[in-house]
Amino acid sequence: MANNDLTITLEKRAVAGKKVKNLRRDGQVPGVVYGQGFEPISVQAPLVPLQKLVKTAGKHHPVQLNIAGSKKTAMIKEISMDPVKNLLRHVAFHAVRQDEKVTADIPVVLEGLGESPAERAGLVILTTVESLQVKAFPGDLPNALTVSTSTLSEAGQHLTVADLSIPSGVEIDAEPEQVLASVYEPSALQAANEAAGGEAEAEAEEATEEGAGEETGETPSEESQKEAAKV
Repeated sequence: MANNDLTITLEKRAVAGKKVKNLRRDGQVPGVVYGQGFEPISVQAPLVPLQKLVKTAGKHHPVQLNIAGSKKTAMIKEISMDPVKNLLRHVAFHAVRQDEKVTADIPVVLEGLGESPAERAGLVILTTVESLQVKAFPGDLPNALTVSTSTLSEAGQHLTVADLSIPSGVEIDAEPEQVLASVYEPSALQAANEAAGGEAEAEAEEATEEGAGEETGETPSEESQKEAAKV
C-alpha cells in the first residue's frame, strides 16, 4: 500500500453529545484518538476519505494521522457503522510508537483456492480460521498471512499455522498445529449438514414441547403479578 493511501488529516472536534448529529448531517464523522502519554483527542473528518481509509487499512495496518499540525501513527481500534445506510458513524484510533510492538488480527488468505489439486479432483476445502492475532512493530504488520493450497490433494488433509508464510519480525499467537483449512469429500459434507439439520430440528421440536408444557401451567393471579412488579 502506498503511504498516501494510509494518511488522513483530522480536525479537532469541539462538539459532543447530541450536537454530533449535526456533524454527520454535514458529511463529517466524529472520532477519537487515544494513546499513552496524552489525553484523548476528539476529532472529526470528512466521511468519504475516512471511510476509504478504514476500508483500506482495516484494523491490521498502521495509519498516519495529521491533527492540527501534529503527526501520529495509529491503529484503527473500533468503528461504528450505520446499520441501515452502511456508513461510518464513529472511529476510534489508538496511537502507537514505531519502536514498540503492537498486536493486530491479520486475515488468513488461502492462495490458489479454487484451483488446488483437491478441488480439481472434486473435493471441497473449508476454512476454519479467518484471521490470527500477531505481534510485530507497526511497520512490519503484513496485509495478510498466506498459505498455499497446492499441497492439498486428498480428503482428510489439513493446512495448519505451521504451513503459513510468516514474514520476518512477525510473531503469531497460535499453536503450530492449529488447523486453518481442511479437505472433505462432498458426500461427507452433505451427510454432516443433514445430521446437523436433524439435530437442530429435534432441538426445535423439544423446545416447542417444553414451551407448550409451560403454557398449560396456571397463570399467576393479578395480585401475584402486581407483587412481582414491586420487586
